[in-house]
Amino acid sequence: MQRGECGLLVIMGSGETSPTMVSVHRAVVDRLQSDRPNAVLLETPYGFQENVADISARAQQYFHRSVGLRVSVPPGMRGRTSAGVDADRGLAMVQTADWIFSGPGSPSYALDHWHRQPIAATLAERIRHPRGAVVFASAAAATMGCLAVPVYEIYKVGAAPHWREGLNLTACLDLQAVVIPHYDNTEGGTHDTRYSYLGERRLSILERELPADAAILGVDEHTAVIVDLLRSRVEITGRGGLTVRRAGRSRVLTAGASLSLAELHALTRGDRLASTRADGVPAPPSRTARPAPLPEVTLDCERRFEAARVAGAADDMVQAVLDLEETIDVWGADTDEDEGTTQARAVLRSLIVRLGHTAAAGLRDPHDRLRPLVEPLLALRERLRGEQAYQAADSIRAALTAAGLIIHDTRVGTEWDVAVPADASVA
Repeated sequence: MQRGECGLLVIMGSGETSPTMVSVHRAVVDRLQSDRPNAVLLETPYGFQENVADISARAQQYFHRSVGLRVSVPPGMRGRTSAGVDADRGLAMVQTADWIFSGPGSPSYALDHWHRQPIAATLAERIRHPRGAVVFASAAAATMGCLAVPVYEIYKVGAAPHWREGLNLTACLDLQAVVIPHYDNTEGGTHDTRYSYLGERRLSILERELPADAAILGVDEHTAVIVDLLRSRVEITGRGGLTVRRAGRSRVLTAGASLSLAELHALTRGDRLASTRADGVPAPPSRTARPAPLPEVTLDCERRFEAARVAGAADDMVQAVLDLEETIDVWGADTDEDEGTTQARAVLRSLIVRLGHTAAAGLRDPHDRLRPLVEPLLALRERLRGEQAYQAADSIRAALTAAGLIIHDTRVGTEWDVAVPADASVA
C-alpha cells in the first residue's frame, strides 16, 4: 500500500491482536497521513468484563510493540458508566482520531450502549466522509450490519436463534448486509461452530428471517476485508477469505482477491453466486507466509517434541519446548486468545515435565543398552544348563534378576525384559 490520502474501513474476522494480523495493521497504519497518528481504542464490547483495564492494556502493548502505534483509550466508553464529562471527552477523542479500533467482547453489550450513544453516528460519518481508518474486529465487526448475531445468548446461554438490530454501518457502503466474523471457526471439533459458533442449522434458520434484499458477509478467522472508501476498492487479506452468502448460495473470495465495491454490491444482490455447495469450507490460505494461529503452533510443537523423543533427539525436544515458550510470549498480548494461551501454557508445562522424565530415564531404549551384556550371559547360562552345570546357570539367573530383569524360560528359548525403568544402577 502506498502512503497518501487515506479512508479505510477494515473488517477482521478474528486475530485482531495476534501475530497473524501484524502485517495487516502495519499496512493500514502506513496509509495514514500522519507519522504519529491519533489512535483510539473503543472498550465497549468488553466493557462488562472485570478485567477490562487489563484487556485494554494488553491491546495497547500489542499495537505499540508489534505495529509501532501508540493507542489511547477514550474515557466513558465502557458502557455502564458512559455518562457525563468522561463520555463527552471520550466521544471528542473518537471524533478527532485518525485511527479507531474496536474488537472482542459481546456484540449485544456493545449494541445496547452504542445505540444510546452518538458513537454510531460518528462512525457512520467517518465512512460517508472518509478519512483515516476504522478497524472493527470480532464482536465489534458483528455489530456493523443491518442486523447482528447475539453470539453469547445463542451459543453460550441457549437462546433461540434471533437477530439484533445492528449499527447498519454497511448501509453507508450501499450494502444491505449482516457481518458474521469467525466464519470458518472449527473450535467445536465434533460439532459445527462455523458462522460465529452458529453452525449451519442455526444460520439457515436466521437466514430465512433476513430482509429479502439482505446478504451475509462472512469473514474468516485471521482474515481482514479492507475497504478503500476513496477508491471504492475491496481487498481480502490474511489466512482465509470473505464469503458472500444469500439464500444458502455462496461465493468465496479468497485471500489476495481484489474487487470493486460495485462488484461486491453485485454479489450481495445474488449475481454470480455459486450454486449450493459445501458452504463455509475455509478458503485456501494466502500465498504470503503468515504466523500460524496459536492452537496450531501448540499442536505442532507437541508433535515435534514427541517425534524427537521417539527418535532420541534431545536437542530437538528442547527446541520444541523453546519454540512453544517463545510463541506464547508473542501471543501474550492477544486479547481474544486467553483460552488458547491457557491451553498452550498447560502443554508447555507438560512438555517440561516429560522432558524431565526422559532425562531421568534416558533417551535410549533400556533393552538396547543392556542387550550387549545380558544376551552373552544368557547364552552362557544356556550352555551351562546343557552341560548340566545347573548351580552355575542358576547363579547367572539370580544375578540378572537382582539387576532388575525378568527371565522367562520357554520352549523356544529364554526371553528377558526389564522389570523397572532402567537407571544408573542397572546401566
